[in-house]
Amino acid sequence: MTRILDRYIFREIALTWLGVTMILLMILLTNQFARILGDVAKGKLPKDAAFDVIGLSAAQYLTILVPIGLFLAVMLALGRLYRDSEMPAMMACRIGLSGVYRPLFWLLLPLSLGVAWLAIEGSPAALAKIDRISAEARREADLGSIEPGRFTVFGPEQAVVYGESVTPEGQMENVFLERRVDNDTVEVVVARRGEQIDAEDPDTRLLVLHEGRRYEGIPGTGRFRVVEFVEHGIPYQLPSLTTPEPKPRAMRFVDLLRSNAPEHIAELQWRLSVPISTVLLALLAVPLARSRPREGRYGRIAVGMLVFIIYFNILSAAKAWTEEGAVTPQLGLWWVHGVMLLLTLTMLSLQNGWHRRAFS
Repeated sequence: MTRILDRYIFREIALTWLGVTMILLMILLTNQFARILGDVAKGKLPKDAAFDVIGLSAAQYLTILVPIGLFLAVMLALGRLYRDSEMPAMMACRIGLSGVYRPLFWLLLPLSLGVAWLAIEGSPAALAKIDRISAEARREADLGSIEPGRFTVFGPEQAVVYGESVTPEGQMENVFLERRVDNDTVEVVVARRGEQIDAEDPDTRLLVLHEGRRYEGIPGTGRFRVVEFVEHGIPYQLPSLTTPEPKPRAMRFVDLLRSNAPEHIAELQWRLSVPISTVLLALLAVPLARSRPREGRYGRIAVGMLVFIIYFNILSAAKAWTEEGAVTPQLGLWWVHGVMLLLTLTMLSLQNGWHRRAFS
């Protein structure tokens, strides 16, 4: 009988968790997909990297979706059992807290290990990979990314380029270019054709314009120089692929462990807080989901969401306080988990009469 009930409760929670998590993930990825398509259209991302970025973004989203998905799944699944009087019937058969927590831990253990890996290694690596893809896209941007008939900001110097049309070979026709040479001097070039070629320096490219005229001077004055040319090359520096100092969110876990900087300690504790919060939220969801028969499956969801929002907002605030040095690293984010654990134990004690037996 116990094994049958364990499998039954496990199936209810697992299927609900899968449904909730997938729905939330699809909502987030839909918004992300629209943004990525916009970046591809603007030439900020190569077309073949779009799905890579979406996949890497999904890994980041799961870091937060797994805890909230499991929390909501436990509340929804147990809420249905209470609503249909199945949970009171189980309790009448001497199925206590252990009969609920045991099948829950079958799901909680692998999910906690998985989200721990995501928070510690997977999500930071995905963030670093996305930054790398964006840097490569900016470096490899060419004239083919310029939309014909529209003014486009091109290259790291933020030159404004207009091409009436772009051939399949990547050449622009009837070109207009405007850029600042220095703080005062502006250069305007009009040409019949334009193309992009590689220079000897791998970090430099040339925008070569053919059969045109260049105007150079200071706006608002009459001091302008006009030069006609058959061919005019404009060099520009490519964005560097040299990896800068990574942000704390993208740093390796071992590097965070070796650092004594407050922002690195706060990031380290935040990553460890993700699996801890997954466990604490699952434990809290059991007493929080308790309701009277026919009260409604979703009666406690609003309370649960409020608890989740407060919990993660206080965690975020504690992280900021640790970064600023307002809270000691020894206290850091741990006190928030301590309060959540105390709340869980208090609710379990009040619902199961532990406090009465302790003082009797």
